[in-house]
Amino acid sequence: MCSKKTDYYFTLWLNLELLLPLVIDCWIDNIRLVYNTTTKTSASPEGVDIRVPGFGQTYPLEFLDPSKRSVGTYFHTLVQSMVDWGYTRDEDVRGAPYDWRKAPNENTEYFEALQKLIETMFETYKRPVALIAHSMGNLYTLYFLNHQTQDWKDKYIHSYVALGAPWGGVSKTMRVLASGDNNRIPVISSLRIRDQQRSAVTTSWLLPYRNAWPVDKVFVRTQKANYTLEDYQKFYNDIGFPEGWVMRKETEGLISSFTPPGVSVHCLYGTAVDTPDSFQYDTFPDKDPNIIYGPGDGTVNIESALQCRKWVDRQKQSVFLVELPGNEHIAMLSNITTISYIKKVLLGTL
Repeated sequence: MCSKKTDYYFTLWLNLELLLPLVIDCWIDNIRLVYNTTTKTSASPEGVDIRVPGFGQTYPLEFLDPSKRSVGTYFHTLVQSMVDWGYTRDEDVRGAPYDWRKAPNENTEYFEALQKLIETMFETYKRPVALIAHSMGNLYTLYFLNHQTQDWKDKYIHSYVALGAPWGGVSKTMRVLASGDNNRIPVISSLRIRDQQRSAVTTSWLLPYRNAWPVDKVFVRTQKANYTLEDYQKFYNDIGFPEGWVMRKETEGLISSFTPPGVSVHCLYGTAVDTPDSFQYDTFPDKDPNIIYGPGDGTVNIESALQCRKWVDRQKQSVFLVELPGNEHIAMLSNITTISYIKKVLLGTL
């Protein structure tokens, strides 16, 4: 029943209509990646051509669902607030969407385009550019800034606002790799989407890092074994996904040194929301686990979010940490406290 050929591009991420039962199998086959363990690169299945729409425009970031239903709202509230302050969409407020399935080492052209976009905005408006990122976008932003000279950053970057950053990875990734995660969407089977979630290189990239957790912390408990940071290779083998270990080794060093960004940075992070911390499996890995919760924003554990405080004494530029009690990972984007804080950053009143 899946379409074999189209003469136009259609929205794959995130069209909720494609996540319905039966149709979801077509979605999975289109969005999955095929990883080459020899070249250490990923690609879409043969015959599938995926491109990221609207680079430089805000519409891909404002709503993930093209129908603009509230469930798919992403950066819209923030962008609309900026417009209300006098900014203009696609002119002095721009979007930089990327292929989130791939780690930065496979998205070289994206970073070239991002650098050019920033430089063009600077030349047009004669002012340095403020960067605002959310979730894994922060790891992309850090990777980008770590690859620019300090002179370039001093000239072109005004500040960097990091929202809900998983600096040290997230515990939730262990569950995603083992048994899949349907993000509480009842019509979707976690096991059914597991292969697609495993195929995204960034899933392995977001496993917990040594810079954030004790090496002896147990993230997954099963009848036969427990898994810590030291057990990733065994974990991948035991879940029947050995190529994931290649993905992890290839991407772990991209930001694990946690080199400061070299710009004024504002780390806003949610707290006091139950966040998956570890998992207990009675049947591993093909049944959903019992979840043990800890502090965080519902997705990013507090241990990971607080890593940016390590930069306070490691760079001369200012580092601000702003706690958002009760703010969930996505909801923080439209929270009045977040938006008011960003306004102060842009006005230079902090």
